[in-house]
Amino acid sequence: MMRKALFAAGLLLASSALVQAKDFGTLKFATEAAYPPFNQSTPNGKIVGYEPDMVAEIAKRAGFKYEIVAQKWSGLIPGLVDGKYDAVIDAVTVTPKREEVVDFSRQYTVSVSGFVTLKKSAVDTLPGDGEVVQVANDADMSKAIDALKEKFKGKTIAVQVATIQADFLNKYLADVATIRTYQAGPETFADLLNGRVDAVMASRTNLNAYVKKHADSVNSTGYGFSGGVLGQGSAIAVQKNNPELKAALDNAINSMIKDGTLKQLSEKWFGENVAPAE
Repeated sequence: MMRKALFAAGLLLASSALVQAKDFGTLKFATEAAYPPFNQSTPNGKIVGYEPDMVAEIAKRAGFKYEIVAQKWSGLIPGLVDGKYDAVIDAVTVTPKREEVVDFSRQYTVSVSGFVTLKKSAVDTLPGDGEVVQVANDADMSKAIDALKEKFKGKTIAVQVATIQADFLNKYLADVATIRTYQAGPETFADLLNGRVDAVMASRTNLNAYVKKHADSVNSTGYGFSGGVLGQGSAIAVQKNNPELKAALDNAINSMIKDGTLKQLSEKWFGENVAPAE
């Protein structure tokens, strides 16, 4: 009995070692390279940010080589499904709709979405004063959306196409406001500064970085929203039926959360901790 138990334990350890030792070759990660501080391209073409730093650390812990390539946001998930790259890392929020076509790693950020407006405009200050509303809470949502509808009636809200924020706006505010979509996040902010739109909706982590650079011109204001159509946080998207890669990413992210490395990267790039709890 003891020999059988030891033999079985040995097989389990060997199996685990094989998973850890799998040679992935050079993995290709796709990102937008235009969504600071998650990711952005420098003038010399280098992709930097929270996620590139995180991938570098994951690669060390999981023992693989990698490259990061730039891809338009709208083509990220379709390109992954078509096998153009091995993973997508671009603040992609886990939603049931996306889980139908790709798998996700363990989440590496918690997610809240909100609004930025132009100072001294008709929608300078939105109701909510930073309060975070859970989309699944019908009573709180009804109160928040009714208040926002009053403020946004006849206005135009900018949002990046094919995002959870676009889904949110189309579901809750499209009956009173014009929802204008853009291929890239920076385009939404450019039109806000030029007065072509009245507000931008995006993740608060992205908005905070923008407001920090343009504090004289814009506000981060009003309710924040989380859950429901907005999902539960960002994760790395991988192709379906690739459990080895998913396990390697999960193990590395979990270890980074546990030892505080992800918190340090978060504070470096966002000025706050957006890493999930253990």
